[in-house]
Amino acid sequence: MEYLYSALVLHKAGKDVTVDGVTAVLDAAGVDVDSNRVKALVAALETVDIEEALSSAVMAAPAAAAPAASGSAAAAAPAAEAEEEEEEEEEGEVVEDDGLGSLFG
Repeated sequence: MEYLYSALVLHKAGKDVTVDGVTAVLDAAGVDVDSNRVKALVAALETVDIEEALSSAVMAAPAAAAPAASGSAAAAAPAAEAEEEEEEEEEGEVVEDDGLGSLFG
């Protein structure tokens, strides 16, 4: 991640994203620089419009968050279901969980 961050720092400062520039930023941050990774990053970013990529990422973030905040009624339903499951567990019934809890078994 620090390699990509160094490219973003250079871009924000109005500098060209070059091998020397990325290496200098990483050195200043105390990172052990892998020159092959720096070269690969710079080569990959040659065809990328960083400003456009950043603006599309900013536009996508609110759109992804919108379904989560779609209303209090939708948020209340899972809470009620969770409450019912707790009551069933207290009564000694086995409740199967197909959610993330099943990953931790």
